[in-house]
Amino acid sequence: MILKLKRTPGIYLVGFMGSGKSTVGRALAYELGWNFSDLDAEIERKTQSTIAEIFDRQGEAAFREIETAALRERVRTVESGKPYVIALGGGAFLSQENFDLASNHGVTVWLDCPFSSIERRLQGDTQRPLARDWAQLRDLFETRRCGYTRAHYRIEFLDDDPNSAVAQILALPLF
Repeated sequence: MILKLKRTPGIYLVGFMGSGKSTVGRALAYELGWNFSDLDAEIERKTQSTIAEIFDRQGEAAFREIETAALRERVRTVESGKPYVIALGGGAFLSQENFDLASNHGVTVWLDCPFSSIERRLQGDTQRPLARDWAQLRDLFETRRCGYTRAHYRIEFLDDDPNSAVAQILALPLF
């Protein structure tokens, strides 16, 4: 295992909504024997509201503040030596503060998934506030890709088999 992961055992999965971060993250954590955290699920549990409700009631800016606080809390756990695979929300990594938190306290891995897969996976999903406008979804996908390229590693996730993405991650020069 690389020294960075020994000091702060955190693997942060980043990528667009529907790219498989939660599914791959659970499977990766299982393989490693690490803990798993879905940041969006943690936010929903703590606020007792869905992400969509937070967006609707408080706005995206308020949600992003809640998201950063949740990430900060998870990073403190990783800093204490408790190993975690953490699935970040689709926009979390784009904030400079969140980018710094994840990048400086573990390893970031971008799950790069084709837009056609995203479209198929998100079809009929009404819980993702930024996916409500299909006309703007593609633009958002293209805009965010630039931010994801800052991750330490990129995994092409071309199919729907999370085990193939896990195998690619486990083959990275991290372990």
